[in-house]
Amino acid sequence: MYLTAVMQRTSLGVAGVAATERFGGSAAILSSLAVVQLMVYAAAQIPVGVLIDRFGPRVLMLAGTALMVAGQLTLALAPSITVAVIGRILVGAGDATIFISMIRLISSWFTGRIVPQLSQWLGNIGQLGQVLSAVPLAWILHDFGWTPAFLAATLLALVAFIVVVTVINDRPAGTTDAARSSTFRGALVQLRQSFTRPGTQLGFWSHYVTQSSGTVFTLLWGFPFMVYALGYEPTRAAAMLTIPVGAGLIFGPILGVLTARHPLRRSNIVLGIVTVMGIAWALLLLWPAAPPVWVVVSLLVVLGVGGPGSLIGFDFARTFNPQRSLGSANGVVNVGGFTASFVMMFLIGVLLDLQDGWRQAAGGTSDLYSLDSFRIAFAVQYLVVGFGVVMVVRSRARTRLRLSRDEGIEVAPLWVELARRLRQRKDRR
Repeated sequence: MYLTAVMQRTSLGVAGVAATERFGGSAAILSSLAVVQLMVYAAAQIPVGVLIDRFGPRVLMLAGTALMVAGQLTLALAPSITVAVIGRILVGAGDATIFISMIRLISSWFTGRIVPQLSQWLGNIGQLGQVLSAVPLAWILHDFGWTPAFLAATLLALVAFIVVVTVINDRPAGTTDAARSSTFRGALVQLRQSFTRPGTQLGFWSHYVTQSSGTVFTLLWGFPFMVYALGYEPTRAAAMLTIPVGAGLIFGPILGVLTARHPLRRSNIVLGIVTVMGIAWALLLLWPAAPPVWVVVSLLVVLGVGGPGSLIGFDFARTFNPQRSLGSANGVVNVGGFTASFVMMFLIGVLLDLQDGWRQAAGGTSDLYSLDSFRIAFAVQYLVVGFGVVMVVRSRARTRLRLSRDEGIEVAPLWVELARRLRQRKDRR
């Protein structure tokens, strides 16, 4: 089910060039297709979380899949950019219900240390939906055109709807969900309580800094960057967008094990991932000429680690919230990465347009997707993600203070812990 939702979400990533040819317009207008989808997705997360706590995940998944069917059908037949935007709004609203419903289902069916590992496995298996959009959907788009490609996506969403109807249950047979709120007022109270917990806020900012860069690249700007700025063939660029998926499948289970074994060091894992992502971007953007393939592949691998890294945010929500309000807490966390994503997507489009306008005003020819323009536009990520890193550190301090006060658990800085373990090893020798 989640695999299908990811395919619908990322279907525009390989259709950026086709969308420009079909609807025309500037980079900012093209980015609006993806931005509006993510804005709706992010805005719907908290209401969807409240509704999950009230009605359960199955009902929300059914409604969401129906919306995705309607949205992709609208996009397939869209005669103008306005109608296409309406289609992406419906896709974003439907997609918004799936992931946090899946996370809630995992917590309802399983307990203990297996939960973060299952979250990683299912989250990364779901990312194979990006492969569906990058390979078969891109092939249909190239050989048969816009409408057949998005009609195929519509059909897949319809199949997913049938799967939810026939297979999904909120909880194991014979069990009850006594913690579910019986009123909307109760669900809203749970939302307010979840939002004020430092652990939930730490999950929000962890998701914000790890998920956003990969989403920006794979969902919209990576394909035009590789095709126009680097000169890759469209089929090659689409195939390369599957690299983050493969990286996630390899590193996701490793992160799941590390998260389960070292629950007090989850924020260090998050900050480590962000640091490596920043280095990979710097290598790409500062390369004196067109970066070689290995530099681009290295970036895609690191971005692939950011996807499963963002799931650590939901593990914060799980461990710092009671199950009765887990839907609301997951909704709050999931807003993080997509908020950063649509901000960066839009800013990149604006910066590309501004540079092209300045170039033409100076008497040059239009070159909207030049390599130099992308270098400057992509650099805006350092400002957006850097702000998130500051907030991760702040919310971590508040969370650790709460742990110390309520449970007597003291979390020493990482370097202190490493020094202590090194001394212990020397003593044993």
